[in-house]
Amino acid sequence: MLTGVDAIHVSTVLEDCADQLAILGKIMPGTYENRPDADEFVQEEIGQLVEGQRQLESKYESLMSKKQDLRQGDVRTKSNLQKMMDTDRDIQATGGDLKNSTHVFGRSLKQNPLTSDNITKIQEDRAFLERVVCNTLAEIEHRGTYESLVSAVREERNRKTGLQDTILKEEEGRRKLKTLQKQLVDVKKEKEVEIQHRNEMIAHLKDQLQEMKAKTNMEGKYIQKCAQVSVAQTLKRCTMAEKGMKDELESLRNKIDEETRVNAEVESFLQTHQKILSQKVEYWMEKYEKDVDDMQIKLKVLEDAEKKDLARIAELKKLYEEYEQVVVEDRIDKEKARRKAQQEEIELKNATKLQAWWRGVMVRRGLGPYSKKKKKGKKGKKSGKKKKK
Repeated sequence: MLTGVDAIHVSTVLEDCADQLAILGKIMPGTYENRPDADEFVQEEIGQLVEGQRQLESKYESLMSKKQDLRQGDVRTKSNLQKMMDTDRDIQATGGDLKNSTHVFGRSLKQNPLTSDNITKIQEDRAFLERVVCNTLAEIEHRGTYESLVSAVREERNRKTGLQDTILKEEEGRRKLKTLQKQLVDVKKEKEVEIQHRNEMIAHLKDQLQEMKAKTNMEGKYIQKCAQVSVAQTLKRCTMAEKGMKDELESLRNKIDEETRVNAEVESFLQTHQKILSQKVEYWMEKYEKDVDDMQIKLKVLEDAEKKDLARIAELKKLYEEYEQVVVEDRIDKEKARRKAQQEEIELKNATKLQAWWRGVMVRRGLGPYSKKKKKGKKGKKSGKKKKK
């Protein structure tokens, strides 16, 4: 919160700033190209960037020399350890600033500041600043705070931090891309060598295949003769096995008849049990439908109660907002009355002081009822009365 005087001062400064930004937006050209002072403008901007880069480099070098001096001294003392830690923090901060400055310097050298894109970017920044200043001015005039300025600065800082992270990620991606391209070249060379070895291996395997074909033909003839003997033996064994299987088939038919009789009895039992279960299912389905109907009735009652409660809450909220508006208006009226009474009291005191001063002036100078002629007239009347006596 700002006091009345501070709010007036800040409002005046912000109003002047907003006017200057508006005027700057009207007079700024669309581009600086083909203008006589374009080269001077570019040289001035590059000079500022170079000067800032040199200052950061000199600061970094001084911090490194300071750290070297501290290392040469007695590091075991507590004060030197604290100085070393502070110096390391300063070096890290300065290194980060130097890295960002180098990035900005390189990007500025790649871009032409005279193009219309840069002027458009400047106009957008100016419009953003003008909008923030106007919003802050309106907030200070109405509420005496500047939360919109703090919020705008915080949002802009977060946006720039996100943009910086994106740039760093892009640079990291480019470095990874270069590494992957290098790895791709190495892998390509390795694959070419591997393909050459495989071609040699294929030629060797072809030679072995020819040898295997000849060997396979000889083995095929031998296996064919062995197979014929094996077929004859197998046929004899199959005849013996067929006889055994016929005996087993007869046994299985007897078992099937027995299983058919057992199955009929089991089927009869299961049908009886199924009827009992069907009756139970019907009972539970009726009970389920009845319970569902009861629950739906209860749910409908609860939904009606919820709607009534929501309507009541909305009504109370509206009533609260009306009362709050009345309280705010009452506070504003009281504040106006207090300020008016205070102003009248100050005016009364000042009027009293002015009247006292004027009476003193009239007495000292003998003006008005305090003049010297009137005093003499009074003295003459008193002496005439004494003579008559």
